[in-house]
Amino acid sequence: MLSSDDVVHRLYEDPEVVDAVRTRFGGAVLAPGGGVDRGALGDVAFAQEGGLAFLEDLLHPRIGRAREAWVADQRARVPAPPLLVCEVPLLFEAALADRFDAVVVVTASDDVRRRRVEDRGQDFAGRSRHQLPEADKVTRADMAYVNDGSVDELGAWVDAVIARYGSAAG
Repeated sequence: MLSSDDVVHRLYEDPEVVDAVRTRFGGAVLAPGGGVDRGALGDVAFAQEGGLAFLEDLLHPRIGRAREAWVADQRARVPAPPLLVCEVPLLFEAALADRFDAVVVVTASDDVRRRRVEDRGQDFAGRSRHQLPEADKVTRADMAYVNDGSVDELGAWVDAVIARYGSAAG
């Protein structure tokens, strides 16, 4: 599986990205080790006019190139995996859904999502304003799951998704 969030973590250590972020938002968004402090950057980027758009313009092309390279690498393996999974939090917002054979959405009720976001010290309402409503994501998806239950319930659903799409790929 390729996690877009993991790709962003790596990009926030890339000197070119760090320099662009420092130039746009200032040194206060940098971590002591020289990379980007995601928490500090999120606070500033969501608050500044055009801040989020700047980050999207900076990161989305790089994430796309990383995803394309990962897919090519996976397809070149012998044997090739029967199923490739890419986790893309802003799939619909970035207009990327048509680049995938299927779209599977894992969501949660508003209360659960709010608690999870706030547990990370983030502003749920502020971030939600920049995202497509969950109901719209569910409507656009090929499959969707409301993840308000246990890890075991989620795991069983994921197993069913893998069985469905993994067998269809082969």
